[in-house]
Parts: sequence; structure tokens; C-alpha cells
Amino acid sequence: MNTFFSDTDLTREKAEELVSETLKNCDDGELFFEHCKSESFVLDDNKIKNTSYDSSIGYGLRGVTGDVISYSHSNEISKKSLTEASKNLLASLRNKNGIIDNSSSRSNVKMYGDINPIEAKPFNEKISILKDVDEYLRKKDSCIKQVTASISGEYQEVEIIKSNNQNFQDIRPLVRFNVSVMVEKNGRKETGSYGTGGRMNYDEYIASHNWKKICDEAYRQAMVNLESKPAPAGEMKVVLGPGWPGILLHEAIGHGLEGDFNRKKTSAFHNLMNEKVASEHVTVVDDGTIANRRGSLTIDDEGTPSSRTVLIENGILKNYMQDRMNARLMKTKSTGNGRRESFECMPMPRMTNTFMLNGKHTQEEMIKSVDKGIFAVSFGGGQVDITNGKFVFSCTEAYEINNGKIGSPIKGATLIGNGPDILTKVSMVGNDMQLDPGIGTCGKNGQWVPVGVGQPSILVDEITVGGTQL
Repeated sequence: MNTFFSDTDLTREKAEELVSETLKNCDDGELFFEHCKSESFVLDDNKIKNTSYDSSIGYGLRGVTGDVISYSHSNEISKKSLTEASKNLLASLRNKNGIIDNSSSRSNVKMYGDINPIEAKPFNEKISILKDVDEYLRKKDSCIKQVTASISGEYQEVEIIKSNNQNFQDIRPLVRFNVSVMVEKNGRKETGSYGTGGRMNYDEYIASHNWKKICDEAYRQAMVNLESKPAPAGEMKVVLGPGWPGILLHEAIGHGLEGDFNRKKTSAFHNLMNEKVASEHVTVVDDGTIANRRGSLTIDDEGTPSSRTVLIENGILKNYMQDRMNARLMKTKSTGNGRRESFECMPMPRMTNTFMLNGKHTQEEMIKSVDKGIFAVSFGGGQVDITNGKFVFSCTEAYEINNGKIGSPIKGATLIGNGPDILTKVSMVGNDMQLDPGIGTCGKNGQWVPVGVGQPSILVDEITVGGTQL
């Protein structure tokens, strides 16, 4: 990969020399190069609402001693710029002494191909597909009043240089396709939306038979919501569907299992290693090694190969997700979860694809066991407090359960609870585990990265449901 040394007076040899000199008294650090191209197209009511294209290139130079981090970044890749960055780091770290950790591992396994989705299809073809989406949906039903469709793609090249002249490279494609539909009947308006994506070419998602499925699902959700009634309120049993409802697991539990929160003792899980934190039915993993998934990585942003980390096994807390710094300070090893939004940002422990493993029950068994409760199929937005695990999530598709049968769709349901507490109330875990369709984006400390979530159907014996009907 010569992307970062082709149009500059900075040579690879000079970059390696400066990195070694800068980090000689540090415990860790790296030079992180990134070149990222991205595009997006939004069609709203058969009109192009927005198109964008962005290209950025730059580097971030980081030195770490103990828990002290010095960081410098620039969008100018040159010998002068990197030399100045090196001087700044040496000055800020001159009273620090560490022993550089040159240990690193490599893997020849790639989680996705070296493809550039942006160049794979011409502009006109992308717009044409979005127009086809609008036409297809409007022909389905006269009650469809608004259609919004979008396509986005990204091509990211990274190179990481360590102090021992080790080089790590990765090429990361990423695409996403979304459809939103608004329907109106008898003066009532409701919406439905669905999307998909991953680290493959556009063709995998916007082939005719694929985008029609996305359209059909968005339309189905809108029509379901059109028939919904006010949600009940109170303490009740809740069956969570497979796939995207794993976002609750991600937010309410996953963040609390990231290494930095536990090292700083701000997580509800910080002192519970090898303790029972969940029902014995619950096993949760973070796995960045699933081919072509949105949250997967061949290497993380420190050069560590991605891995499959068992976080909770049969209810027992087994591991945290770690980057190199927090792993070193906690006397363990990085799990390949050091991630950053861009070269302007420092890496920190982040999730990749986080999900619950299969159990032995069927969804039908769970529903039959509930006298009064709700069946939550999909979620929208939510809020979580990492320190105590308290969460609030809104349901975008849900149904009442009465006497062991699914009843009417409901609207306005929110789930309110505490992540660590909810885990202990899981009484059944399904055998229908699904990953989300590839739409997850996670925020932390102002940085956003693509992630995946998932779970089988699960039965929680008690959750507070916020609704309008008592």
C-alpha cells in the first residue's frame, strides 16, 4: 500500500525513523494513516434531496506512557508536518518514562475483500435504483404518501506503523441502503423503515430482488403501525424478537463491558469479574471476525487482529473488551477492540458485533407462557447511563400478548429498566439467533463507528413498560 507515500516528500523509512524516536520512552503508541472516501444519495418523493462526496486523508501520531496519552494529528502528510508532530509529543512526554511494548500479533485472515464500492457503479445507476424504489412502492398501495430512499458507501484505507518498524494495512469497504415509507389512511399517518448494509459491494444489497425485500419490509411496518393501538403500561413480561432488538443488549450491557469504564471503575460491572451477572441461560460475545459484517474488522485501529471474545458465559462475567492501553493497565491482553472514528481521534475500547448466543427454546414457547405482556419486534432510539446500566428504549414495532397469543399491534411502548438487572430476569432464550441487517452505528465520547448487534428471541420476566393505557 503506497497511498500515503506516493505524493509527498515523506518516505516510509523516514516515518519509521520518526516513530521509533518519538516512542522510545513510551509504553505504547503508533502512527495511524487514513484515507477515506465516502458518498451518499438521498431521494425523497422521487426528487434528489441530497448528494454528497467526501475525501479525507491524514495521520495521527500517539504516544502512551502509563495512562497519559499525547496525540497529534494533521491532514498534511509531509516530512515537515510529521517532524513537528514528533517534536510536540517528545516535549509533552519528556518527563515520562516507559518501556515500549513491541509485542503484536498478525493474522492472514481477511474479513472482507479489497473492493471500492464507490467506483463499482456510476452515479446515474445509483440514482436510477432509488427512483425505481419510489416507483415500486407507490404502485403497491395508494395510501403510500411519502417515500425516502438512500444509498451510502465508504472506502477506507489505513496503515499503522509501530515503533519496531512493523506495518499493518487494511482496506475497509462499507455500504448501506435504507428505505422509509409514510402511509395515510382515514386521516392517520404512520411510518415504517428498514435498511441493510455491510462490508461488500453495492450489488449485494441493491440487486432488484434484494431492494424489493427492503421496500416490502418498510411498507409492512408502516401498515402494522397504521393498525396499532395505545400501548399498555406497567410491570410485565416482555418477549424480545431476534436480531435488531439486540441493540438493547448493546447499549444497556455492552458499553458497560468496555475496558476503559471498568479500569476507571465507572461501570456497573467493574468489580464483578467471574461473578454471576446474568441468568444461566445468557451467553454474550463480541465478535469482529464475522465475514463482511458491518461491525467486523480484519485489524483494529492499533493493528491488533480482531477476535471473538466471550463476555458473559452461562451468566458468568468472563471478559471485558480491551484496547492495548487499558489491557496493559489491567494486566491482560488486547481483544482487538481498539477503534477510532478517524485519524483525528484516539483509539479506545469499542464494540464490533455484539450478540447473545442461542438457547434451546422456541419463540412460540415464550409467547405461550405469557398471560399478559408485550412482544417487541424492533426498537428505535434509546438512552443509557453506563454507570448504573439504566436504560429507556422506544419500540417501533410491538404487539400485545394476551393469554399466550399475539394480539393487536401497539404504539408508543417504551422499555424502562436496568441492564444488569434485566440480564438476571431472562428466563428463556430462543434458538433463532439473528444478527441485525447491517445498520448499526455506535457513539461514544463523540466518536461514531459502525457496529453489529444481534440476539435470539428472549423472554424477560419483568420489565417496566411505559405506555398510555393503564
